[in-house]
Amino acid sequence: MRRRYTLRVRAEREAATRRRIVEAAVELHRTRGPAETTLSAVADLAGVTRHTLYRHFPTEAVLLQACREHLFATQPPPDFAVVAEIEDLPSRVRHGLTALYRYYAAHAQLIGHVLRDADRVPVGEGFRRLRVDATAALLAGEAPARREPAAAALLAADFAVWRALTEGAGLSLEEAVELMVGFVVATLGATAPRATSGPPVRCRRSAGR
Repeated sequence: MRRRYTLRVRAEREAATRRRIVEAAVELHRTRGPAETTLSAVADLAGVTRHTLYRHFPTEAVLLQACREHLFATQPPPDFAVVAEIEDLPSRVRHGLTALYRYYAAHAQLIGHVLRDADRVPVGEGFRRLRVDATAALLAGEAPARREPAAAALLAADFAVWRALTEGAGLSLEEAVELMVGFVVATLGATAPRATSGPPVRCRRSAGR
């Protein structure tokens, strides 16, 4: 029994150390960016030695994967399967973009740094997948004969576009959403009524940053 207890305590301690390292890495990715985050800085912030860090994460790639899994487990993105079930086109686009833009706003610094550094280190796949999933949900059930609707939805779901509309042009989240709703819906030859109340969009568990 004593051996079993000792092993359990040791496993819990190891898990706590691993979590502390991952949280330190995510925080440095948020404030500095992945490309500017050194393993030494991660170890220092986590309060561990380099040897301990390498014991848990023998390569940078392993640590980056753990960061992706941690972020999307603790801060899950919107559940776009719920968005895709909304039949009314303007309502679907509105609810999808509202959920997406809120997620962007909550994690703007981290997402901005990750996407900025994506050409230097292997990061950003999860956020790019988020954009693709959002785009598919916005056009769910539609069968446009032209390419413009897909392009409009992809543009509306882009992080840089959200940032340009809100931080650049100074629009509120709601104003940015309404502008893009009109833009996407217009490419399908429809008109978009103003926002009304609708079903909330849940967040889901996912992985991949």
